[in-house]
Amino acid sequence: MTKEASFKRRVRERMSKTGESYAAARSQVAQKRDRVQAAGARLADTADRPAEDKLVEATGAGWEAWFALLDRWGARQRKHGEIAAHLVDDHGVPGWWSRAITVWYERARGLRLKHQQADGFTVYASKTVAVPLDGVFDAFVDSRTRRKWLTDGAMRMRTSMPGRTARFDWEGGPTRVSVTFDEKGPAKVTVSVAHERLPDPDEAETAKAAWRARLVELKSFLED
Repeated sequence: MTKEASFKRRVRERMSKTGESYAAARSQVAQKRDRVQAAGARLADTADRPAEDKLVEATGAGWEAWFALLDRWGARQRKHGEIAAHLVDDHGVPGWWSRAITVWYERARGLRLKHQQADGFTVYASKTVAVPLDGVFDAFVDSRTRRKWLTDGAMRMRTSMPGRTARFDWEGGPTRVSVTFDEKGPAKVTVSVAHERLPDPDEAETAKAAWRARLVELKSFLED
């Protein structure tokens, strides 16, 4: 789905909810899109960035020190993979931390919007559910059970590994949903959802809020 198609769909959705004319709905949706994109283009919010002391412990330097080093190296003109490889090969940064530093550098320098990945935007949500693993897994992969709690969307399964992961196409479109299951005990499972390939920041924020609500519904459905 192109950005323009996604935008028009949101206009139509607003029209159906509010009864506004196309022009009025388009104006409101455009204003929201512009606010989201303007916010994303600013210096990224660091609230969810890994703690400074953890970074120093793992790599020997803090965020600003790594950012300054990358600036001197010319990272603003480099691709994501080149930056991460430079950190690993030339500075001995462990793989996970090299990717984290690269992502947060790109955000801080306005090269990457919040949630942005190479193939679009990805958002995450998770919830711990007090039921056995098999029940949680079936709630996703069994289509009849899934429809009982997932009432505002449709998924078609692509692949799965029993009790571990499941991947889906979302609403028959280009975006995908990846689910992982982490067993915490005989009747305790953490479900983590990643909604991938979203077209823009507005869609990403909408999807993130929606998945938080869906996982609350899932927890209520299974535990009740």
